[in-house]
Amino acid sequence: MGKAVSDEIIPCRINVPERDLIELRDRLARTRWPDAETVDDWSQGIPLAYVQDLCAHWASKYDWRTTEARLNAFGSQRTEIDGIGIHFLHARSPEPAALPLVLTHGWPGSIIEFHKVIGPLVDPVAHGGDAADAFHVVCPSLPGYGFSDRPTRAGWKVPRIAAAWAELMARLGYDRYGAQGGDWGSSVTTSIAQQDAEHVVGIHLNMVIAIPDLSMGEPTDQERGALAAFKHYQAEESGYSIQQSTRPQTLGYGLADSPAAQAAWIVEKLFAWTDCDGHPENILTRDEMLDNVMLYWLPNAGASSARLYWESFNDFDTQFAPVTVPVGVSTFPKELSRPSRRWAEPRFSDIRHWNELDKGGHFAAFEQPKTFVDEVRCFFRLVR
Repeated sequence: MGKAVSDEIIPCRINVPERDLIELRDRLARTRWPDAETVDDWSQGIPLAYVQDLCAHWASKYDWRTTEARLNAFGSQRTEIDGIGIHFLHARSPEPAALPLVLTHGWPGSIIEFHKVIGPLVDPVAHGGDAADAFHVVCPSLPGYGFSDRPTRAGWKVPRIAAAWAELMARLGYDRYGAQGGDWGSSVTTSIAQQDAEHVVGIHLNMVIAIPDLSMGEPTDQERGALAAFKHYQAEESGYSIQQSTRPQTLGYGLADSPAAQAAWIVEKLFAWTDCDGHPENILTRDEMLDNVMLYWLPNAGASSARLYWESFNDFDTQFAPVTVPVGVSTFPKELSRPSRRWAEPRFSDIRHWNELDKGGHFAAFEQPKTFVDEVRCFFRLVR
């Protein structure tokens, strides 16, 4: 893809060299595998037999070119902001009154998470919806992720990314827009609201970050469940974040060298954080999971994506600042962070929409695209 110059918006087609795909298959064929786990479940990590089966599919049956064409069809573009090239999808709606909306992913996600929702958001009529719910969708890859450039100097924390997104929307001519995100995308989206409230009509979050406040009295059943889930996360699920927030470079050598390692590092989280009833393929196809892995493997983004934890994990003070723009929250039952509304209200003073869903996990748009679209539409109807 071409490099952006100055503040130009440059259309670019994703076109991965065939040699990169050949090299991937060669590396998969030469994988040096570890011993199998000594348990019959995923408690020691993603099982050997499953990773071997998944990688065999990756090497022999997976078709990247189909995914590449789908991403290009959404409108693949690049621009340079604050010294770094940002890749983004820009899908304009046929509806003249569409509201611009920036969607932000997190880790271990990518713009792939949104491939099932961009169409319905952009052209609701074509998908059985109402033209009044249309959006112009902007979907950027975080710095160090996907086909955005990898930062070569420290300093790309969440507020800087949010400022870049605000500049991106202005550069596209959108002086009034909405923002949506989960995971790191939630932090970025919240920071956009704090920095660019003059132009942001509202934000929608599918992972809201708020500190539990036990001074409010006896926890409700929902709050006790949220506290128990967070305790489990800290005890059983947080090893990746400790590594990525302290020594991302050390981790990066294995992720850069071994596609099997990169796949295992990501797919284990797709198992743990989706509402998948015990197996990730109950909710996502193999190809969908590998599409997401490819957005890390192809651009060699294992280390650079992990660095966002090193940059921002201990910098949450600014991210916990108050938010005054209208907010919509959709909490899915297998989400990592599920604070109650009363815990969130001291930080978010204008909550217009709060809904706790019955099915879904951390990757809402990826897992439950119809529900995700319905929730986004429902909130933004209140602030258009």
